[in-house]
Amino acid sequence: MHVHILGICGTFMGGIAALARAAGHRVTGSDQNVYPPMSDQLAALGIELIQGYDPEQLSLKPDVVVVGNVMSRGNALIEALLESGIPYTSGPEWLSRHLLADRWTFAVAGTHGKTTTSSILAWILEYAGLNPGFLIGGVPGNFNVTARAGGGRYFVVEADEYDTAFFDKRAKFVHYRPRTAILNNLEHDHADIYPDVAAIQWQFHQLLRMVPRNGLVVANAGDANVMHVIDMGCWTPVERFASGVQGDTAWYVAVEPGGDYSAFTVMEGDRKTAEVDWSLLGRHNAENALAAVLAARHAGVELQTAVAALREFKGVRRRMEVRGLVDGVTVYDDFAHHPTAIATTIDGLRRRIGKARLFAVLEPRSNTMKLGSHQEAIAGSLAHADRVWLYQGEAVKWDVAGSVASLGDRARVVHDIDALVGEIGEAVREGDHVLIMSNGGFDGIHGKLLANLGERAAGRSHSR
Repeated sequence: MHVHILGICGTFMGGIAALARAAGHRVTGSDQNVYPPMSDQLAALGIELIQGYDPEQLSLKPDVVVVGNVMSRGNALIEALLESGIPYTSGPEWLSRHLLADRWTFAVAGTHGKTTTSSILAWILEYAGLNPGFLIGGVPGNFNVTARAGGGRYFVVEADEYDTAFFDKRAKFVHYRPRTAILNNLEHDHADIYPDVAAIQWQFHQLLRMVPRNGLVVANAGDANVMHVIDMGCWTPVERFASGVQGDTAWYVAVEPGGDYSAFTVMEGDRKTAEVDWSLLGRHNAENALAAVLAARHAGVELQTAVAALREFKGVRRRMEVRGLVDGVTVYDDFAHHPTAIATTIDGLRRRIGKARLFAVLEPRSNTMKLGSHQEAIAGSLAHADRVWLYQGEAVKWDVAGSVASLGDRARVVHDIDALVGEIGEAVREGDHVLIMSNGGFDGIHGKLLANLGERAAGRSHSR
């Protein structure tokens, strides 16, 4: 079969391409922005890439066109596709029909932590010898690929609530029909398609309608929005978890006061069941880990085996990833772009570094951020950083400076990347930690800052 993919360089669609190629199909694709590293990864798989969306590419005469949700009506290629009669489908529907139909699917859903939790779960299943397939919106350090078919009956999919395609406005995850579903947390996000939390809860309710009675829902009992979804209707056993004791919660995470969650205890009621010592930080990641452990138990993985896997988990790229240590300054890259994720990421790092100076650098880049939907919460999410810089790009029209005015002189809004790098370079000193947060490439700021620090160190050594 010849599969042609529109929007192929996105993480999800690139994963679909890799899975289709692994299944033996001829795969081609196009994107508006074809550039490394995704272009190199796809080319290495023998996938032909086309720059842009010229309708002429339909002359390839594919058997099916898989349409990414980046495409919309009015696009010349989409209009030509509709007129051509060539069969087309969405990425989630293609995945469901061609890979998930006969698999035990684990769907990992939630506003935050989907990528990390999916990566942990896939690694636990791998560690247990179950050879899972997976499709994840990031690069797990234990696998170094975003997707693989696997050789067993299990498949882990990061279950995104964003809409599916221009012709299917349901959440992506309703296509997956999981046996095991994780509901990690739920907040208002994707303001470009969901007007409020209730609209997102309704989509999560549709997901629960598809989990069978012999399945399992692993739900965060510490999240009132998640519990409301359960109350809307659930026909499947529910395993509740949280951090700290939460009423009727069966499982929870316990940590020493002030601990950074790189070590924590897994509790079942009043009983200590396991001690975890691993490389990740933060309460949110401990909760992610517990959710993954409980989901793996549903597939028969013993608790102690899962905990042993956590000790060897290598994290996920762009999740508190250390990009470099130059001239005594540590630079981190993190995907956080929602106020809650920003706050928990800063909290995790603060617990690790103690009183060392923490500089937070944020690019409000997501569609929700561009709309200004979270502007009232941004200052609070950044409050525990010693200094704050925000980059205001051309697409952000709201008053970013006003949103962080309560932080006073600690916060700066900059409109130029090079100027931003220069300001940070002048402000930092040995022992400082710079946490850079964006859901995009941030114009390569990490490398530019590390180069700046290197030049500074070299200049100082030459002046001696």
